[in-house]
Amino acid sequence: MSKTHIRASPAKLSIPHLSYRVWIVWRRNVDVFFKTIKVNFFPSLLEPILYLFAFGFGLGGFIPDIAGQPYINFIAPALVAVAIMNGSFFECTFASFVRMYFQKTFDAIVATPVSVEEVVAGEMLWGATRATINATIVLVVVAVAGLFTPVPLVSSPLFLLAVPIAFLGGLLFSAIAMCFTAAAPNIDFFNYPSFLFLTPMFFLCGTFFPLTSLPIVAQSLAMAILPLTHIVNVIRAVLVGGVEPIWGLSTGALLSVSLVWLTVVTVAFFILSINLMKKRLTS
Repeated sequence: MSKTHIRASPAKLSIPHLSYRVWIVWRRNVDVFFKTIKVNFFPSLLEPILYLFAFGFGLGGFIPDIAGQPYINFIAPALVAVAIMNGSFFECTFASFVRMYFQKTFDAIVATPVSVEEVVAGEMLWGATRATINATIVLVVVAVAGLFTPVPLVSSPLFLLAVPIAFLGGLLFSAIAMCFTAAAPNIDFFNYPSFLFLTPMFFLCGTFFPLTSLPIVAQSLAMAILPLTHIVNVIRAVLVGGVEPIWGLSTGALLSVSLVWLTVVTVAFFILSINLMKKRLTS
């Protein structure tokens, strides 16, 4: 980082000072995304189709109904939630590290009136936007696939709420990802959170089987520390109108718990990630 932009590292967490310039960073990433739209669009489109056919139509034919619904109806909302997680996390780890370390994009932006805090915030907002784009693509695929199933895969009139929820969930995973980016000594480091953080959530957060199938301790851990659990709960509620009760909570109570958890933890990690990245980029 240029010497003219070095500032003293904060001794403790501080509230970021952000301005409209955050959106300049966001817009730069949006422009790059649309210039490479062919590369970015088709993987996001083909992945949910693969999962729907392999697990929903294929494996689902051998699995009894879950909570009174076909297996494909159970996993369809989870695929939207997984798209939120993957879209934002990989954007703010591998992609952000490339922009920071190899392309020196962060250095170039900070040479303008845009601050380090605004660069990092802009990156996370773009990560949340990328998650929203991916989730919307998957939502469309799921809705279309539902035309060929006995029961529609999207049956709640609240399904459009999945879009703002995708942004909130994407912002959370972007902030968590940026914390890993702040600590990464090299790009290979991201193999650790990818396999030790994302992979367990992919399987253990109520995605491919009900959370209540796990021991009560595992259920509690998933609800307490695994973000994807809450995103799956909320997405499933707005797409199909309900979720399987956990801890005896009704759908409404469980939805409230998940929304509060997502909001509080997102704010906490947003502030933490900016402070960690600021310390890295200015030291």
